Amino acid sequence: MGSKERILNEKLVIISRGIPTEKLLNCCQALLGAGVCCLESTFDHMLPDPITDNCEKIRAIRRAFGDKICLGVGTTLNVQEAQAAFDAGAEYVISPSTNPALIHETKRLGMVSIPGAMTPSEIGNAWDAGADVVKLFPADDVGFHYIQNLKGPLPHVPLMATGGVNPSTIPQFLSAGISAVGTGVTVLKKNLIACEDYEAIRDLAHMHKDAIRLWQKENAK
Repeated sequence: MGSKERILNEKLVIISRGIPTEKLLNCCQALLGAGVCCLESTFDHMLPDPITDNCEKIRAIRRAFGDKICLGVGTTLNVQEAQAAFDAGAEYVISPSTNPALIHETKRLGMVSIPGAMTPSEIGNAWDAGADVVKLFPADDVGFHYIQNLKGPLPHVPLMATGGVNPSTIPQFLSAGISAVGTGVTVLKKNLIACEDYEAIRDLAHMHKDAIRLWQKENAK
């Protein structure tokens, strides 16, 4: 199963932002313990060298977990970051906006492209440029009715919602037509990471996973 299929099947991508490598590895183990395999490790552009920082994390995760983790990079702003991520072992590239050059390079490298967009025009442009999935961000600012209206003329475009995702809203996002959701702060909580409570992180990941499973069970045809 390819990474696009894994994301759409899993329906949940956990977003890592600013977590030190060793603690991030422990978080990955906790996620796998909850049956969650998709992780987005973001570039931190406030650092002097965001590429080296994030790619070291990607390589460390690959060494530790191989293909057990469906691993991508986020907050990707340019083709240089996509190229470095590919070299480090990332499978998909998530960005906050639609950058056709970045989409084209991502696809040329054989990775899955997930650019960010908000309006029908932006989503259509991202899809036409070659996006595999389009990230709706910030999803909590537009509401579920907006998403339903988007899916009317754009039923063929898989959308991933980020922003406002938690176990309570996941069923609403999926019912509105969202194909997958992304969240970080509701699972990889800073206070839990600081005190190294990975069991609590695993339990939070379980809650998100269970919300998806329950929705799937209730909506099975």
